[in-house]
Amino acid sequence: MSDSTPARRRSIIRPNFDPKDQPWQVADGGLLRVNPELLTPDALRGALRPAREWTLDPLGMEKDRYPGREGPPVLAAVLIPMVMRPEGVRVMLTQRAAHLHDHAGQISFPGGRVELVDPTPVDTALREAQEETGLPQDRVEVLNSMPEYLTSTGFSITPVVSLVRPDFAPAPDVFEVADIFEVPLDFLMDPSNHRLYEARLPDGRVRRYYAIPWGERFIWGATAGMLRNLYKSLAPR
Repeated sequence: MSDSTPARRRSIIRPNFDPKDQPWQVADGGLLRVNPELLTPDALRGALRPAREWTLDPLGMEKDRYPGREGPPVLAAVLIPMVMRPEGVRVMLTQRAAHLHDHAGQISFPGGRVELVDPTPVDTALREAQEETGLPQDRVEVLNSMPEYLTSTGFSITPVVSLVRPDFAPAPDVFEVADIFEVPLDFLMDPSNHRLYEARLPDGRVRRYYAIPWGERFIWGATAGMLRNLYKSLAPR
């Protein structure tokens, strides 16, 4: 997410633990993977575009904040860009630059803080995605907005689910984005690939979070949590 608007910057937050090096368990809980036939563009339109009740995981309702991040949450929005490739739908993700104030070096969706120029969180997500990755807004088909996702770093994030035409060339903003890559949606929608970690912090608190490793990429925290919510909303009941 963008670190723009210097006047609104807050203290730099770095996890005081290695998120990869913590006890974990597979978070399938007897859950089934989403049938690939339900992950085509037309099926996703039918499932996600109508007004609906979203199925959410309690880890996305974070109440426990890092010190210095108390108070009203910062409103933000991210785009969940599902690229319609010939070989199947893939989710575009970014790796954030290592020097940023918030979530430095982590895997994230393109997005950032809601600014005064943005009429809605959807406008925020589209603007930030274009600024960070070069994704033209006319290549994006917005399907729906998921409920806000609260983070321990003090953000209230609106995930905007979208389909993306593949005829664009990513152009990362090198100040904010270290890399852009894609992960197959059917991999992300298989709960056998989801891990639930539990980290015991130095002050005795316990932090639980999802992660979805993809090769050398470690998708964790809010990004993995939002993907988990997307899975739970598409999963067979």
